[in-house]
Amino acid sequence: MSSFRQRVELQISGGIARVLLNRPDKRNALDLDMFRAIVDAQKAIARNKNVRVVIVSGAGADFCSGLDVKSMFKNKNNSLKLLWKWWPWNPNLAQRVNVGWRRLKMPVIACLHGNCWGGGLQIALGADFRLADPAASLSIMEGKWGLIPDMGGTLSLRELMPRDQAMRLAMTAELVTAEQALTLGLVTLVCQDVNAASQQLAQTLIERSPDAVNMVKRLYNKSWEGSEGNDALARETLYQVKVMAGKNQRIAVKRQLGEDIPYQ
Repeated sequence: MSSFRQRVELQISGGIARVLLNRPDKRNALDLDMFRAIVDAQKAIARNKNVRVVIVSGAGADFCSGLDVKSMFKNKNNSLKLLWKWWPWNPNLAQRVNVGWRRLKMPVIACLHGNCWGGGLQIALGADFRLADPAASLSIMEGKWGLIPDMGGTLSLRELMPRDQAMRLAMTAELVTAEQALTLGLVTLVCQDVNAASQQLAQTLIERSPDAVNMVKRLYNKSWEGSEGNDALARETLYQVKVMAGKNQRIAVKRQLGEDIPYQ
């Protein structure tokens, strides 16, 4: 078993790479080290020729409750490190925790339980399949903090949902149940035991031709909407920078941290 920055654990056995988001005391909330740890795990999987399927899950009560806002906003440099990129059309660190799963050649399964909010949902959207516990709660929660979703999930949402439904969830930060998420297309299956169901799906995929399985993923990712969506990655970052530069985003953060400040 490999451990990355004490935030993510990776175990590879029998052709399955199991990635565990391992910050249960913080509900697997994303700080800078956790972003980096997820990307490190993706790189390790990409280098391992024995991996046929990836299963991503979260330790403790939640899959991932989203951004660790206090950790990220107490140091402005953290936000810059997340958003900075050499080339606008390439993914930055924030986007790689989503896009990195899409770019792996083998299928990726996300097991969702508890809260899957904000950045947690963005991570899950990078997977090819999302299996959800009936009690799971999902949300595109960035709007609660005066932000826009900018972690690459736009690529997946345009494939999974009607535009008006995606906009409604992103603008309102509404919580949806697993069953509602299934109806909307956010999840693939709702399962009483997501761990057992993910293992069963992984085993079925392993029994198929690896070349055929991997090529289906490549074919559909490149063909479903015509392109991988690099323009969308550039727009996400540009618009987020504009939003973060405005006073309303700072007001939104203070309101969520308990300061009663109206928008102006």
